[in-house]
Amino acid sequence: MRLALFMIPFLALAAPAAGAPLLALPVDCELGKNCYIQQYMDHDATENFKDFECGPRSYNAHKGTDFAVPTARDAQEGVDILAAAEVTVLGVRDGMSDVWNGEINTDAIKGRECGNGLVLDHGDGWQTQYCHLREGSLNVRKGQIVEAGTKLGQMGMTGRTEFAHLHLSVRKDGKPVDPFAPKGAKCDKPIEKTMWREPLLFQKGGILEIGFAESVPKFADIKMGTAEQELRSISPALVSYFFMFGGKAGDKIDVQFTGPDGFEVTQIYELEKNLARFFRAIGKKRRAEPWPVGIYEARARFTRNGEEIDTQTATFEIKR
Repeated sequence: MRLALFMIPFLALAAPAAGAPLLALPVDCELGKNCYIQQYMDHDATENFKDFECGPRSYNAHKGTDFAVPTARDAQEGVDILAAAEVTVLGVRDGMSDVWNGEINTDAIKGRECGNGLVLDHGDGWQTQYCHLREGSLNVRKGQIVEAGTKLGQMGMTGRTEFAHLHLSVRKDGKPVDPFAPKGAKCDKPIEKTMWREPLLFQKGGILEIGFAESVPKFADIKMGTAEQELRSISPALVSYFFMFGGKAGDKIDVQFTGPDGFEVTQIYELEKNLARFFRAIGKKRRAEPWPVGIYEARARFTRNGEEIDTQTATFEIKR
């Protein structure tokens, strides 16, 4: 897995919101290295949407924060979900099957869109809810008091979800609260207080994976983590694909694929609309001769209004 995302520290967000519980990262991972935030809470009361910085990193009526790993395979390898604070377990649901291919049966999950999950009590009207946990992974019981950092279960794909992630909701007296902006979004100045014990990192977007295959892969296979193939001198084509998140209309993706004996393919893509997760691919078909032996490199540069969001490279070797 290749994951190195562009990150801006919340340097002004060290002070927690008064009276609110202090939360630690609820996933056993490192943001920007082996996990990322796919969507934030929606702060727009209309049919439109905006994240706490008034950007597009949300969707209509989204009431939580989505902590994700790049592919379903990454989650299948085991990603622990942790208690973000000392809490009392109010409710537990397990037994719903993971749907790793992301094909949702809406009738089967009606009324259980959260999938396997937990409701946790922080006291004074504060609650958190954890959704989409892996079947059979929950290891706490109703009424149990657990300390911050306690393993609650593992990340999965249960309920209404198209990708492997933890959906974390925070509520005060039943009303949704954004832990990144407890007092609401501010478009013209930085948020001063959050609910995070340690400042988290804001990610504008990034490149989740660069992979290689003999043909343009299906997006479903990329999201599953099964798209990459071993390339040989007799492969019918050499293709590099670039899996990304957080795309905004007008963003540019400059991709290059180079190798021995002058092998080169380049392309610049400009996004026509906002895209939560997406991929692009470039490559060449083989003619009569085998592909030259040596090192091949793929590079992607993700920019927004001239600012670099992320740059990644990946290589593979064709041997004799």
